[in-house]
Amino acid sequence: MVRFLMENLGKSGCSIGDNFIKAVDCKRKISGGYVRGGGIMVCSNYMNMQDEVNQVLIHELIHAYDDCTAKNLNWANCAHHACSEIRAGHLSGDCHFKRELLRGYMKLRGHEQDCVKRRVMKSVMANPHCSETAAKDAMEAVWQTCYNDTRPFDRAP
Repeated sequence: MVRFLMENLGKSGCSIGDNFIKAVDCKRKISGGYVRGGGIMVCSNYMNMQDEVNQVLIHELIHAYDDCTAKNLNWANCAHHACSEIRAGHLSGDCHFKRELLRGYMKLRGHEQDCVKRRVMKSVMANPHCSETAAKDAMEAVWQTCYNDTRPFDRAP
């Protein structure tokens, strides 16, 4: 999936330099992040397994793809941020049943959408431009469109 997303970034005309992905020591307990113009950082001091690194890369590559291909994407806009988080959460596999089980969330039906919503709220609320209310309203406003947008995949993996 990492290779597929990297190839699709290139096909979309997105420039990816040699330093696009960096392993860094992070002060905050996060797994990684994407910064426009700065690329992807993986917080190596919080990674224990290659699977975790792969998961972070997939999630952040979806943000990079959105940033490159969406017209006028504004990360300060709560709805724009929420849409990319919905897509990244849904398409990356962050919320597969096994991962949720390992996090202590056990629900047989609807776990994936609940997980995506929970993780979108956490991320968008961390945006200094988005209050909890703004994050929730933004997520609800764009949910259907963004959850069903599977680009660059034909369908959700």
